[in-house]
Amino acid sequence: MNVDCKGCAGCCIDWRGVAPSSVSLDHERRGGPVPIDDTYNLVPLSSDEVRRFLRDGFGDVLTPRPFLDPDAESAVTVDGHRLAAIDGRPAFLVGLRKVPKPVGPFGLDPEWLPSCAFLDPETLQCRIHDDERYPDACGTYPGDNLALDAETECERVEGAFGGDRLLDDDPEDAEPLLGVGALGATVFAHPDPEALSGCIERIAAGEPTDADRAEFVAVAAASRPGTLAIDGDRYEAAYERALAADSWAGRAREEWIRRAETGEAADPSLGETVEDDRGAPTTPGWD
Repeated sequence: MNVDCKGCAGCCIDWRGVAPSSVSLDHERRGGPVPIDDTYNLVPLSSDEVRRFLRDGFGDVLTPRPFLDPDAESAVTVDGHRLAAIDGRPAFLVGLRKVPKPVGPFGLDPEWLPSCAFLDPETLQCRIHDDERYPDACGTYPGDNLALDAETECERVEGAFGGDRLLDDDPEDAEPLLGVGALGATVFAHPDPEALSGCIERIAAGEPTDADRAEFVAVAAASRPGTLAIDGDRYEAAYERALAADSWAGRAREEWIRRAETGEAADPSLGETVEDDRGAPTTPGWD
């Protein structure tokens, strides 16, 4: 895809807080059930990608997304929420966590906005872009949206702030990750709804515990594509890895939250202190 990403990162940042009042932004809808959380533009990861992040110690940047589907006969109720389900098992995605960072997209003055754990706030580039961990969903965006005839974040930015971001509309070989064959590969199903009591309410409130996140992440890592089967041994190992994760991104998250909550000035150059000094890869900058 030919897109102009310089100074944007609209697909990596929750920019609803700085959108013009005339622009209405909701979750990036692709049809179907409604996300139970309010995270904007969650990046859906495959089971292989989940396992790779866990293997490399980045389980602390992963988070689940169950869905609400109150009118479906197949829905199951947990914590008073009617959840989308497959054969009685709550369906969910696993994606990358957002964290408040001091960013100034679209030529705006910097503000604290929820941003991808891997976004460098100064260059507005992904710190793992050339890494094997770079998610397929990020690499094919916005082609997947175009293939689904859905509005892209590039077009939303254009509509709100002008300029040209989406420079062509050819999705090339994009294959939507949530299409046929997604079960057990990018769409997962938790085998025990009763074990999620309390957990779903915390996720809906945006306050999942580490154990809540580890539970879903482990199920995703242990899922077998095309089936509802869960590998028990793989689940146990993944759960322990998720809880033990202590990556630079996870440690930086706590620092970003502290600085944002204390009202510190939103300075993108803080990325060097908060992230680089904790081991984050640098970005090349723009030519």
